[in-house]
Amino acid sequence: MNNQLIRAVEEADSSQGLIDTVKDLAAAQIEDAIPILITVLGYNNPGAAVAAVDGLVLLGETAVLPLLEKLDGYNYGARAWAIRALAGIGDPRGLDLLLDSAVNDFSFSVRRGAARGLGFIDWEKLSKAEVSDAQQRVFQTLLQVSQDPEWVVRYAAVVGLHGLAKAVEVSNPKWLENVLTRFEEVVDTDTTLAVSARAEMAIADLTYSRSCANATTRNSSVRKKS
Repeated sequence: MNNQLIRAVEEADSSQGLIDTVKDLAAAQIEDAIPILITVLGYNNPGAAVAAVDGLVLLGETAVLPLLEKLDGYNYGARAWAIRALAGIGDPRGLDLLLDSAVNDFSFSVRRGAARGLGFIDWEKLSKAEVSDAQQRVFQTLLQVSQDPEWVVRYAAVVGLHGLAKAVEVSNPKWLENVLTRFEEVVDTDTTLAVSARAEMAIADLTYSRSCANATTRNSSVRKKS
């Protein structure tokens, strides 16, 4: 059955046929399908690429090394889809690539995917000694990327910073203040409404989370005193 699903993708003879067979293969969550799913990322078929990304994300950490090893340095479309898959998985082994791609890739679609993914790293897979330095690198990178000339990349950087802030708001409240300050700057200076509106939404969410945390702390303190 597994081989039949893989063969169906290889033998698809139409654009819609490829989309349908890749969806079936992705849903089956077969590790042996990782190579063909990665290959599909390079086809000129966005629907099939979306399905392949979904399948790779479902397979999770088992897909990370193959994605890193087979990253296409020439086909920026395939690279953008691969970055999207790595971002969706959130495995820290992809962190260096995401950091570099968010700043340096010439393709704005790659920068966008990397910036967003930096906000959703699975930090629990790193040791405590590694987390602080890694999060600092992500923080500094996203601050830089939030000034990218392409608005879609700046938007993704705001999403990434929001995700990072949610991850560190308890362990590192100073960063939360710095992120909020940057969001306020974005609201005041970014000329693209979508970007400034997304920053406003992030400010509202983080401010609410902080007020809830403070209320919980106060209530806990009162109970202890009583």
